[in-house]
Amino acid sequence: MEIVSGVSNWKLTVRREAAGLTVLRAVTCDFFAALPEKLWGLPVTALGDRALAPGARPAAGQEAQVSCGPAAADAVWDNRNLQKLTLPASVEYVGDYAFFNCINLKTLCLGDSVRRWGGGAIMNCRRLDSFQVDCTGQEGGLLAYFAGELPGELDITLRRGGEPFARLIFPEYVEVYEENCPAHHFDYNIYGAGYGYHHCFYQKKLDFKSYDALWRPMLSTEHDSGCALRLAWWRLRYPEGLTDRAAADYRAYLQAHGLEALRYLLSLRDPSALPLLLEEISPDRESLAAACSLARQNRDAAALALLLEERHRRFPAEEEDRFSL
Repeated sequence: MEIVSGVSNWKLTVRREAAGLTVLRAVTCDFFAALPEKLWGLPVTALGDRALAPGARPAAGQEAQVSCGPAAADAVWDNRNLQKLTLPASVEYVGDYAFFNCINLKTLCLGDSVRRWGGGAIMNCRRLDSFQVDCTGQEGGLLAYFAGELPGELDITLRRGGEPFARLIFPEYVEVYEENCPAHHFDYNIYGAGYGYHHCFYQKKLDFKSYDALWRPMLSTEHDSGCALRLAWWRLRYPEGLTDRAAADYRAYLQAHGLEALRYLLSLRDPSALPLLLEEISPDRESLAAACSLARQNRDAAALALLLEERHRRFPAEEEDRFSL
């Protein structure tokens, strides 16, 4: 087995094709792993059936080991512990049951170059809810696929040139068949506010106006307030295709839940975004005081400095509390 250097540890079985390499089997011992973009100068263009499925049978092909350093002696090579996976931008095809039973996979990073997904490709990936997509203008089909396959809450970041330009939250929904004994049939019911979001694609394209138009109907039904807060924040944070009316709706929600919004942003440990939130919500005195206390508890000096500055700017006549880290 040939050993080549890479950014992650992999044991691979591949097959050479006219356009590049098909990965027939790929097994890692890493929690966070990225498949190599090339082997022997050839691009990785496809994942075969059950390519990363734990417990899949060995495949006949050329074997290679990718190493980023010696693996631990007790390392487990079966993908069951894999939590974050990055696919090469060159991948165009993902085979049947490619990630079947990757039960701890939570985040998938990939390009919008994948043209075809095999049946059951992400079946039993019950924790998979976070995606980072590098976009070339063809991401609509990819988003429609994930939104259609996964009814849970999804967090999808769209990037262009390596930088985020949109982050979309798709709320959860549940489809339930309930037995109606007197009528001797089953009733089909949908619970949760997310069904419309997961199906707001037209000809496999996402229209931001259609996405934002679902906001008011969602608030009029039973919904997860935390999910709504995240959705509103990320639309304002990356306002791709955001109309003034939709921005006003999201801003009003964050203003009505100012303290919760501050707590959420402090949990992200991203002080660079805090000035935007403070500008959007104009928090009251009590919310600012509570946020300052939380930042102090978290030993987040950068956030605390910003919050104290905002408090002094908005309420200069008050006696200042003393905070230390």
